[in-house]
Amino acid sequence: MKNTKWVFVLYSLAALLAMVGIGLAVGLRSVLGIFAAILVLCLIMGMGFKKKKEMREAGLL
Repeated sequence: MKNTKWVFVLYSLAALLAMVGIGLAVGLRSVLGIFAAILVLCLIMGMGFKKKKEMREAGLL
């Protein structure tokens, strides 16, 4: 088994928290909160994919 890439663990936990934020905003019936959490989720996922591409191109994956 290969070494764990902790940066990706952190990205996945941050994305999980953003998804929890969406659920909380739905529960609170906050439309602004829902859109904000979705935006945060998209940003986190985009940063994770960007980091993965950079590491792949550098030969670290």
